[in-house]
Amino acid sequence: MVKKTVPTTQFEQIWWQRSFDCVAGVDEAGRGAWAGPVTAGAVILPLSRNLENMLTGVRDSKQMSARQRDDMLDKIQQVAVAWAVGWASNVEIDMVGILPATRLAMQRAVACLQPAAQALIIDAVNLPAVALPQESMKFGDQLCLSIAAASICAKVYRDRWMQAADHLYPGYGFARHKGYGTRQHQEAIVELGVCELHRFSFRPMTE
Repeated sequence: MVKKTVPTTQFEQIWWQRSFDCVAGVDEAGRGAWAGPVTAGAVILPLSRNLENMLTGVRDSKQMSARQRDDMLDKIQQVAVAWAVGWASNVEIDMVGILPATRLAMQRAVACLQPAAQALIIDAVNLPAVALPQESMKFGDQLCLSIAAASICAKVYRDRWMQAADHLYPGYGFARHKGYGTRQHQEAIVELGVCELHRFSFRPMTE
């Protein structure tokens, strides 16, 4: 396991030195949840030697509080050359599987970038359907600044989606656990049954 660390631009700089100016970091949120979409963020950061100072506090979204993520999202959106979020629904997850759906969400995020990406740095996944030079990295959200920024975008927008879903499907606690397999969520499923936001290909829905 990689220890907690501050992500840097060392990986982006390798691409910049090869004349790829628009390098997008890509990451997902919600892959392991029982309900809701899987969401992907894609972020292109500007060529700057001062980026790490400009984005102080940006790191793996899982290591941040909700308030920290919201604050950093504003900063990312101000600094980034481009950013985008893509989605794959729980229905698509059940149809094709979680890894293909994750790739689909990432492809959609990348396709929305303006200006378009010239190369990709992706956390732990490759995108064979995207005809761009790309690098897949384990623990990329802990090591690479643009991936960390993408992880924050994906997490914040997915959390907001699940908070809105809580009003439409009360009783499940979506605003609190965001669709993940907590004890509260499991107890709600026992009491209320599943709803149309659940991933029916995931346990415990398959049981």
